[in-house]
Amino acid sequence: MRTVSPSSISSEISLLRSSMTKTPISREGYQALRDEHDQLIDTERPRLVEEVAFAAAQGDRSENAEYIFGKKRLREIDKRIGFLQRRLDSVLVVNQLPNDTGMVRFGATIDLENLQGKLMTITLVGKDEIDPMAGRFSLESPIGKALLGKRQGETALVNTPKGEVSWIVKEIRYS
Repeated sequence: MRTVSPSSISSEISLLRSSMTKTPISREGYQALRDEHDQLIDTERPRLVEEVAFAAAQGDRSENAEYIFGKKRLREIDKRIGFLQRRLDSVLVVNQLPNDTGMVRFGATIDLENLQGKLMTITLVGKDEIDPMAGRFSLESPIGKALLGKRQGETALVNTPKGEVSWIVKEIRYS
């Protein structure tokens, strides 16, 4: 796991795009992936292996629903473990504040206002952490791309399916 500061994230993103090997993620996002991975390996998979072994001992496996379902679920868990392992190996943890906290970078929480006076607060996160309903948007999203590098008072033009929307940066915070 490699860590960088958000102030160097722009150059890192360019480097990452060209190499397509690392994706930025917050420390919390990384930990959530790691916790799911470990829980599947340490708890779920061993429990399911026991259940499948018990079901297999019951006799004819071709008509044993518990055995068939258990094997199917075991394959699903193994696929998820593989996916999580690949994701954990391909992320770049960003866990430092940028040198210039007055500029929108990875990890920033931004208060925005549109021309109609509608307010919105979003946080820029990695693609493994997005949750639009909670205001967590990827750097790769239209709003993430439009806001990256903006300062308080500047306007970001965001391309949406309904056309361009202007958002004024009211405040930028890092936690």
